[in-house]
Amino acid sequence: MAERSSQQQKCPVPTGILLVIGGAENKGASESDKKETPSDFERFEILKAFIKLTGQDDPVVEVITSASSEGKESFEDYRKAFEELNVSGVGHIHHNSRQDAMEDNTLRERVKRADGIFFAGGDQLKYTSIYGGSDFLTQLKERYIHEKIVIAGTSAGAMAMSTPMIYAGNDEVQELGGMIKVTTGLEFLKDVCIDTHFVHRGRVVRMAQVIVTNPNCVGIGIEEDTAMIVRNGLDGEIIGTGTVIILEGFGITEASIEDFTSKKPITIRDLKMHILSSGDRYTIPQRNPPHV
Repeated sequence: MAERSSQQQKCPVPTGILLVIGGAENKGASESDKKETPSDFERFEILKAFIKLTGQDDPVVEVITSASSEGKESFEDYRKAFEELNVSGVGHIHHNSRQDAMEDNTLRERVKRADGIFFAGGDQLKYTSIYGGSDFLTQLKERYIHEKIVIAGTSAGAMAMSTPMIYAGNDEVQELGGMIKVTTGLEFLKDVCIDTHFVHRGRVVRMAQVIVTNPNCVGIGIEEDTAMIVRNGLDGEIIGTGTVIILEGFGITEASIEDFTSKKPITIRDLKMHILSSGDRYTIPQRNPPHV
């Protein structure tokens, strides 16, 4: 077998940008709707960032709500928010099944024209089961790698962007070994697990379970109304009103993985944690060499 050059072995550096959102981003609550929450510090902060990252004053945006059982209502919330931010070209993509997506002849042109794609919340397993391995996902990834497009995901839409992807296991069982269920996500980020609503719903132990089963994976937990901008596929910048908690398992010295059952809480020693907030930066480690 002929020897391949080091250049051929390198993975391409994405030209596009990811915006990974922890859910419940401010959509412009009116004064009468104000609550004592951090998301009221600045209206539209994260959605403004999404628009700015496209580099367009009036970008073409496609909002995908296929993960939601209330797709029309979810889209309407975003349509109103983007309209208030002077974005006129907001499209709605919603598929109830994989067959629906396969038969949608408008998808290719819409993805081609879009400056930004926004995956809304719901059930992340719907995103992977509908779009995994599809022509739509391949086209979107090709644009992300080679062109300047912004791909955002919030809540379930953010969790689906990573691999591995958590799809089951709530706070009642997160301390018990083997109770967190994962599958392959859409793989915009590899060897990275994204979790959302992270502090608000107390999901640190749930993420730790994912990391201890494969310490090569980095866990990124994002709080509500908070996001990580990822450039070049690796370089992260935090924005928003909350924190991002990052778990690294490279230095784990001891874990109860040998007795990883639902009868006993997990044990992990020397798990490393970073707590980051707006303006902080984090480069996703490359511990797994690229391969073809």
